[in-house]
Amino acid sequence: MNQPSQSQTLEYETAVYERYSAAARDIEPALCCAVTYPTEYLSVIPEEVIAKDYGCGDPTPFVRSGDVVVDLGSGAGKLCFIMAQAVGSGGRVIGVDCNPAMLEVARRHAPTVADRLGYSNVTFRYGLIQDLALDFDQLDQHLTAHPVRNVREWIDNRKLVEQCRRERPMIGDESVDCVVSNCVLNLVRPEDRRQLFSEVFRVLRPGGRAAISDIVSSQDVPDRMMNDPALWSGCISGAFREDRFLHAFEEAGFYGIELVKRQSKPWKIVEGIEFRSVTVLAFKGERNTSPKVTHAVVYRGPLKSIQDDDGNVFMRGEPTPASEATVWRLRRPPYQGMFEIFELCSRSSIESSSPLHVEPFANNNAEGRQIASLGFALSHGDSCCEEGGCGG
Repeated sequence: MNQPSQSQTLEYETAVYERYSAAARDIEPALCCAVTYPTEYLSVIPEEVIAKDYGCGDPTPFVRSGDVVVDLGSGAGKLCFIMAQAVGSGGRVIGVDCNPAMLEVARRHAPTVADRLGYSNVTFRYGLIQDLALDFDQLDQHLTAHPVRNVREWIDNRKLVEQCRRERPMIGDESVDCVVSNCVLNLVRPEDRRQLFSEVFRVLRPGGRAAISDIVSSQDVPDRMMNDPALWSGCISGAFREDRFLHAFEEAGFYGIELVKRQSKPWKIVEGIEFRSVTVLAFKGERNTSPKVTHAVVYRGPLKSIQDDDGNVFMRGEPTPASEATVWRLRRPPYQGMFEIFELCSRSSIESSSPLHVEPFANNNAEGRQIASLGFALSHGDSCCEEGGCGG
């Protein structure tokens, strides 16, 4: 996707702001796709919120009880109010939107939903989804009390913005279990998209997940379509090319990236380009990046072999050495249950700075058998090096 000029960028932002402000006042069916949500969650949600919901998918099934969830581009709040019930009174939902008209609808109805549920666990924040550290409500209060009148004060306020991000972030580092979004990422300026994915990664806890529904295209969108503000604000010309959408998660550091839902029939076809809704689920790994081999893993199948996002190749039924970080991931979704995992007993550490493309270990299911090629033993237990177990 080509980088837009500064004037095009302003047109994108203005078109999105104006169209969604209007959609907060009057229902606009043309915005995004029709989506069906579980009816049991809708009874507590006011009709105005339901009518002014604009999306292309449903990422809410990937939210769990007790989760802290962030909804990017929460709009009138429908997804937030659905997830408030999914996470329960022990969880929390934070909606983030930069459109004051949409926020007004969501905030006005939040007390009603809380009364109907019997608990209050939803808040709405004013900010950009590509900058989850900057709270616009805080900034607005400061600028109201200290209006900018000259360049010196403008520079001082830039310092304040960085201080707010650092000391009072809207969403803190590794504070969230799940980030969801419904047909909003395509509205973000192309030059801000790398930061957007980095921000999603930043706020998630290790093991956390992103569940994102959005519109993707079958091929590159030409400049003449990208330069049309109406097509941009209508979730068309800003669509990610499908393969690049998935790559953006990988580039940000996510693993276990899965296309969990994909429209078979395009939502729209414009100039021969297919636009369809997809939902992607992706996970954040732990900070441990040690290459030290501590375990062996056996891939159960059904495929003959698989390759993970770090380039490690696992052959079906053949024990393969794995680092602590790799094992941490394989024990969690979406890989959980796909591997048999053994602790390794070793008299010397093994370091590996490259993906593990290795010859298989000796095939034998006997627990504790020595692996001659590496001098290791396998164990099902938490600690294989009990007294006499790893003697020399």
